[in-house]
Amino acid sequence: MSYNDRISAAVAAGVAKAKELGSPSSIAVLCAGRNLVAFQRMEGALLASIEISQGKAYTAASLRLNSGDVTQAVQPGGPFYGMEHTQRQPMVVFAGGLYVAKDSFTGAVGVAGGTLEQDVAVAEAVAAAL
Repeated sequence: MSYNDRISAAVAAGVAKAKELGSPSSIAVLCAGRNLVAFQRMEGALLASIEISQGKAYTAASLRLNSGDVTQAVQPGGPFYGMEHTQRQPMVVFAGGLYVAKDSFTGAVGVAGGTLEQDVAVAEAVAAAL
């Protein structure tokens, strides 16, 4: 399967999971260079989910960490307080962005549109299919 076909199939797996959860979502996939390689906004997903999903993926790709793993560290008094404002693009520091490092793909997935738990479940479905 080609790189593009694999990414398209992964996004489709995310859409299927979002439908199963009843969570219209936006799904973003970024390569390791933080470039958008795939994006889909499902019918009914909030407009805000477009930028939030991409921000979650950007955060995960930039830090090589899941976006939710830095939530506490960026709070006032935390060791990385204010870090989310240091990049050209906004970093989104709550759950739903997953760093992915596999033989077939290195980059990140970001999902927004549901609860944080739903966003993570959809992102995990995308990551598993990459």
